[in-house]
Amino acid sequence: MKRIFIALCLCAAMATAAAQSAVRPIPYGNMDQWVTRNIQESRLIGGQHKRCYAIGPTATIEGDKPYNPSGGSPWATSNVMAKVMGITKVSNAVFPDTRGSGKCARLTTIMENCKAIGLINIDVLVAGTMFLGRMLEPVKSTSDPYGKMEMGIPFDGRPSALVYDYKLHIPANGGRIYSSGFGKKKNLPGTDKAEVFIILQRRWEDSQGNIHARRVGTGRELMAHSTPEWVDGHELTVHYGDISSESFFRPYMGLIPESKSYFAQNSRGDMVPVVEEGWDSPDARPTHLIVMFSAGSGEPFTGTPGLTLWVDNVGLQYDKPADYAAE
Repeated sequence: MKRIFIALCLCAAMATAAAQSAVRPIPYGNMDQWVTRNIQESRLIGGQHKRCYAIGPTATIEGDKPYNPSGGSPWATSNVMAKVMGITKVSNAVFPDTRGSGKCARLTTIMENCKAIGLINIDVLVAGTMFLGRMLEPVKSTSDPYGKMEMGIPFDGRPSALVYDYKLHIPANGGRIYSSGFGKKKNLPGTDKAEVFIILQRRWEDSQGNIHARRVGTGRELMAHSTPEWVDGHELTVHYGDISSESFFRPYMGLIPESKSYFAQNSRGDMVPVVEEGWDSPDARPTHLIVMFSAGSGEPFTGTPGLTLWVDNVGLQYDKPADYAAE
């Protein structure tokens, strides 16, 4: 009887934990809906008709109109329309792909070429990336790439993990390349990795319009090995407070250096860097959530061509209702 009682208690405890723990999907995180943009590039560079994809309610957009996320979609990608000196160019490295009866996202590192007889012949390496936030269009130069991305969305929850399905292909002996479109392409040692991270910040704005932040929660991982099949329900744990002295800590999990700060729009409508000034307390409530998936982990314009990360069913896991984000 004592053993039966203990077993029943364990079952009850497990049932209670299961009832409290829940995965809440991020809107459009099932990757089944996509916006298709049909854009004609400038005649000077060939006038090709290009497709550029965005994650959001199913729609088709014709023409070179700047895109803003619609229908409540919180997602942006590295897919972008650029207009430099009046020349329209499209870059697309994130695609909808088929998975069973639905869709998933396919993120690939590609070499984007821009060629005009006698004027332009440049190659730019682009790592397919999707993130919570928005991309500011049209992009007018390849300088300061982070300044064109508004990283993060308002958020006050405290999830225990980022949950998602993924599959990864890393070309054997693929090497790494740096190519920003200006100067000679450089071959670099090693092979790139895919990267996924979730960062929770508490932000505030000062009287001059500068945005400051403290790091509330961190989950970050680099993926260095191909997976022949899908890995379902993968959990990236969120660690709260200062983790710099923990045994699992790696340098890439640390605070974002000021020189590499992500950007956000302040109350005046200006894009300014979000400067992380330190770690917050373990029980702090965040104001913003950053989630990013990328087919590369290095500096901008650096990566392994052909490296491909597939992503599906992205959600946030909560261990207790008190940690849920406000809706």
